[in-house]
Amino acid sequence: MGDRPARIYREQPSQPYTRQSQKKSDNFIKGAPAPRVTQYDMGVKNGDFEKTVKLVVEEDVNIRSEALEAGRIAITSHLNKVMDPEEDYFAKILPYPHHVLRYHPLAGVAQADRYYEGMRKPFGRPIGRSAIIDEGQKVYKIDVDEGDVQEARRALERATHKMPVKCRVKLDQ
Repeated sequence: MGDRPARIYREQPSQPYTRQSQKKSDNFIKGAPAPRVTQYDMGVKNGDFEKTVKLVVEEDVNIRSEALEAGRIAITSHLNKVMDPEEDYFAKILPYPHHVLRYHPLAGVAQADRYYEGMRKPFGRPIGRSAIIDEGQKVYKIDVDEGDVQEARRALERATHKMPVKCRVKLDQ
């Protein structure tokens, strides 16, 4: 089964479902899937860079872990073409996808309402994870030297195409 459209999960929940316990019998969510993000830090972890370029979200949103990973791939593929990943930059994904997304399938055939009477908002089974992001929160940051700021901006602009909401690229000193 493919992913459901992002618009279904875009709004922020009133309370995130994140309960995972050490004892399996205490879990509220059974078998929550792992986030799709493979790594959060790329490039030189201990480098000393002059500038920081960041991607900031312009409204409250849930961002699926698949979208975070797609943005990471867009950033690293562009930066690896124009810079040396061993010494020229440090990129980081800042939010962690804690929120568990759920799905309860309904029958889509005629007279299906008699099967699901009283099941309007059931708990559902976990299908993925997302990060709950507030307006103005940073999603990605890239540390570079003064001469590579434009390439970092281009990389983050490519990542905006993978996000489910409008984003802005900002420069920190």
